[in-house]
Amino acid sequence: MAPILEIKNLTHTYSAGTPFAHKALDNVSFTVERGEFIGIIGHTGSGKSTLIQHLNGLLKPESGEVLLDGKNIWSEKQLTRLSRFRVGLVFQYPEYQLFEETVYKDIAYGPKNMGLDDGEVDRRVREAAGFVGLTEEQLEVSPFDLSGGQKRRVAIAGVIAMEPEVLILDEPTAGLDPVGREEILSNIQSYRQAKNATIMMVSHSMSDVARLTDRLIVMNGSHLAMDGTPGEVFTRARELMDMGLDIPELTRLFLILKQKGLPVEPVYTMEQAVAALRELKGGNCNA
Repeated sequence: MAPILEIKNLTHTYSAGTPFAHKALDNVSFTVERGEFIGIIGHTGSGKSTLIQHLNGLLKPESGEVLLDGKNIWSEKQLTRLSRFRVGLVFQYPEYQLFEETVYKDIAYGPKNMGLDDGEVDRRVREAAGFVGLTEEQLEVSPFDLSGGQKRRVAIAGVIAMEPEVLILDEPTAGLDPVGREEILSNIQSYRQAKNATIMMVSHSMSDVARLTDRLIVMNGSHLAMDGTPGEVFTRARELMDMGLDIPELTRLFLILKQKGLPVEPVYTMEQAVAALRELKGGNCNA
């Protein structure tokens, strides 16, 4: 089966032709398979946010292509419009974009723009609310009366209600407490499993991307620096740190153990750490 998204030689320069020109993306290419959970990591200014805004046509490439189901999303106006429904984008701190008088109306805004009938809009609003843990009662209140974490859920539900095949999230847990972080990540997983959706998540949390994603894309200085499984990427921990990136705490700990002469390789999940310590103890570790 063909990839759902194909990014070919994507280049984008801000303020091109001026003394303030800045190349945010330089010849970036990769494919995205259906159902994948991809993490996008990189230091501030590496091109992550610029990249994801190209994937549903919010930004037009200076050169290169974004193909959705094999078709260039800029080849026809209708394709560009449809790509914004099929590839849903949740910005960082999306709760600041809420504006309707009730939660229901805010979630319904996208489906209504798709031209769906009232019955289908209603079904999608209630299903999306369910994915993010909002109650029937909360649908009728003003979003501005909710907590910060609940507002975040409303904003995510508004994108989910369009039933995108690809859901892209820019730092979806930023500013939330640990409980709120886990709830949002669980909501995202629920949507993925129910709809077999493709998820792409920009995150600074190496522990989150290590345990949740199938694959990591690492951006560095407008280039795609790495593309592989979490295991393949975090094995190159030194290179990541040289780029100014953090690594999972477990990976950092095992690097220190290796430096001290213990026969261990870097790990990035608790399960791997337990297995490695058991092996080190000859199977007698009860961790």
